[in-house]
Amino acid sequence: MTSDSNAVEPPADAPDGGTDGGTDAAASDGEAVAARPRRARTGTDRERPWWHRSTVYQVYPRSFADSDGDGIGDIAGITQRLDHLADLGVDVIWLSPAYRSPQDDNGYDISDYQDIDPLFGDLAAMDTLIAEAAARDIGIVMDLVVNHTSDEHPWFVESRSSRDNPKRDWYWWRDPVAGYDGHEPGEGPSGAEPTNWGSFFSGSTWAWDEATQQYYLHLFSRKQPDLNWENPEVRRAVHAMMRWWLERGVAGFRMDVINLISKRVDAAGALTDGPARPDGWGDGSPQYVDGPRMHEFLAEMHREVFDAFPGTYLTVGETPGVTVKEARRYTAPERREVDMVFQFEHVGLDHGPLGKFDPKPLHLPDLKRNFARWQKGLAKVGGWNSLYWNNHDQPRVLSRWGDDSAEHRVASAKTLGTVLHLHRGTPYVYQGEEIGMPNAGFTSLDSYRDLESLNFVADAARMGMTDDALIAGLAATSRDNARTPVAWDSSPNAGFTTGTPWIGLTPGWESVNVAAQAGDPGSVLAHYRRLVALRKGRAGREGLVADIVIDGDFELLAPDHERLWAFVRTLPVAEGDADADGGAGEVAGRSVLLVANLSSQPLDVDLAAELGEGLAGRVRAAFAARDEDDATVGPVVVASHAVAGVPDRDGRLALRPWESVAWLV
Repeated sequence: MTSDSNAVEPPADAPDGGTDGGTDAAASDGEAVAARPRRARTGTDRERPWWHRSTVYQVYPRSFADSDGDGIGDIAGITQRLDHLADLGVDVIWLSPAYRSPQDDNGYDISDYQDIDPLFGDLAAMDTLIAEAAARDIGIVMDLVVNHTSDEHPWFVESRSSRDNPKRDWYWWRDPVAGYDGHEPGEGPSGAEPTNWGSFFSGSTWAWDEATQQYYLHLFSRKQPDLNWENPEVRRAVHAMMRWWLERGVAGFRMDVINLISKRVDAAGALTDGPARPDGWGDGSPQYVDGPRMHEFLAEMHREVFDAFPGTYLTVGETPGVTVKEARRYTAPERREVDMVFQFEHVGLDHGPLGKFDPKPLHLPDLKRNFARWQKGLAKVGGWNSLYWNNHDQPRVLSRWGDDSAEHRVASAKTLGTVLHLHRGTPYVYQGEEIGMPNAGFTSLDSYRDLESLNFVADAARMGMTDDALIAGLAATSRDNARTPVAWDSSPNAGFTTGTPWIGLTPGWESVNVAAQAGDPGSVLAHYRRLVALRKGRAGREGLVADIVIDGDFELLAPDHERLWAFVRTLPVAEGDADADGGAGEVAGRSVLLVANLSSQPLDVDLAAELGEGLAGRVRAAFAARDEDDATVGPVVVASHAVAGVPDRDGRLALRPWESVAWLV
């Protein structure tokens, strides 16, 4: 979120990632800390925020790089691998939680927001990471998990100590339903729970506290009690913690499930039941998704946190269940809430009747239309999209919607990346995506570590799922597919650790690794470097392409085609820009056109029939004007294959399996 709505990107002659040279406040132990660069950016560049030109790279610390041989990735390991990220060209690292935690949910259950878990290092290691990243013009965005804490957080320990404790109202405590004695629910609802809501992680959202004879709310694990944001003391404590991290030099926050923090209560202050889900519990989401005070809470956060600091900071809100209409409110710049949101519509398109672990085949036109709807919907209010295929909660897109076979893995990974990066928004690259890592696809329950997956095993039989379907569902969709170690080289344990990895490696790591691709211009890694560079151009042809990719209008082409993904990005022609001879219109009105084969079979494309005669004619003109002796002057912007397909005289383009090409027309 920008702390100054008029602060924008540095001028073209300024280095990315300028610092303000300020000195931070005291550390938590009261001792002064060294001066740290802040990610404050100012200046002008077509009035863009700096993150419009940026690419974000997500690091899941447990699985990125292990520096001490204990089998678990750590902060020092991330610091040691920063040059890889600098070479990739990314501007921001989104760091998944490394705070002190009992690790019930791999760090999303936080017991101290202002300390680092010993598994990952300490605050000194974190300060070093922030400083070393800044030296490479990379900012660190922290994962802000404030819908809930760990049940071992001092706040909750106090809250549950007695009904009279001053922090009792920091969490959601409720009596059993009248007429029932409070007791732990069994296989299904007992009737005593304050509502019938089912948890994201299976079972009830309510856990019984024997000592105080009340239930507490937990939308996720029972070890992750929900904070009560209705209490202003809670909000003030969260704001103070955020300011503390900004003083340490972080570049912003990714806000975990932030649109769940406002719960709907009735006139009597009660939470209400939801309709039944397939697992027998109620769907409480209408009562806690995009609640009535959400926008008030975010606006207050902006005032209390970001207005206190100069420059601009990146904020992205994870918003499950959000609609385009609601996302416009979150991201409209004048509202000063968040810079962008993570929405989940596209990653739910292959969920079957029993949910994510019961996947169904993806219908490509549905995916294309979903992207197009979000592109156009947010652009109407100047809102901004986050673009992602993968993260720590999703299976690898290469295996999910691509082709991870030896024959097509490279082309498939390149084309999926190209499709994503040519949309309007800020791309997010999840660790290992840049080398084409596939799913782990574990076939034994003993291989799984993820809490969500292990909890689902207990529910599967009750929902009528066979053992074979359960294993297949986990192998395809478990979050552990994204959480296996990054493959750095072909040495033992893929160069991730000298010890025993905390979770198994992804099969094929011996050849699918960073070292194997580092010097290969045809690799997935080299292609991702090119994709990241598309937004960096400042002048000439590269600058024009960057302007189109960042600012261009979006139009989906051939929406019903079940294998072709095609769209065009066009710089808008402002009133008075173009004249009869072209003039400024030689730039305004220029387009980047993408055609991509999203299948493992060859595809013959009639450009006029699929794209329209106007665009087909512009493609012909672009090829007619190219300099065959200088490839840099040709129309190709980026392509999946070393020798990109060329339309024939009849305007037909033969695309190989998983081939994609983008042209400047």
